[in-house]
Amino acid sequence: MNGLIDLETALRHRQHLAHAHRRLVFTNGHFDLLHVGHLDYLEQARALGDALWVGVNEDIATARLKGTGRPIVPAVERARLLGALRVVDATLIFTGETAIPLLTLLRPDIYVKGGDYAHKPLPERATVEAYGGQVTLIEYLPNHSTTRLIAKIKALP
Repeated sequence: MNGLIDLETALRHRQHLAHAHRRLVFTNGHFDLLHVGHLDYLEQARALGDALWVGVNEDIATARLKGTGRPIVPAVERARLLGALRVVDATLIFTGETAIPLLTLLRPDIYVKGGDYAHKPLPERATVEAYGGQVTLIEYLPNHSTTRLIAKIKALP
């Protein structure tokens, strides 16, 4: 299974993974302007289990959380790009500012977020730990961020 899937399909495939005793790794984010920092992060996440699913924030939440002019790339396109990566087994677009409802339904074995959450609250942590899942923080590749990439593009002559 690769590419963008809906919630019904995700729930069905999640059951298959659980019955086969395969570990599901899940992460989520905006992934606006895909870059090598994203790839590095996703490769590390995928190495933690048997399947990697990525939740992509909808456009409304991305605009609210990231500010004016964002997202640059619409959610469907961001999800398709991520789903085309060899390390990503499936993508889902979700509504709202957190992945809590999605995590409650999918109950991944491992929930991955960036290392920046070592120093700030992770809203999804309590949900994951309540059902017995593991939260893992992965350090970002230094000097690689969408914000930095946007600034570099804006600075072009």
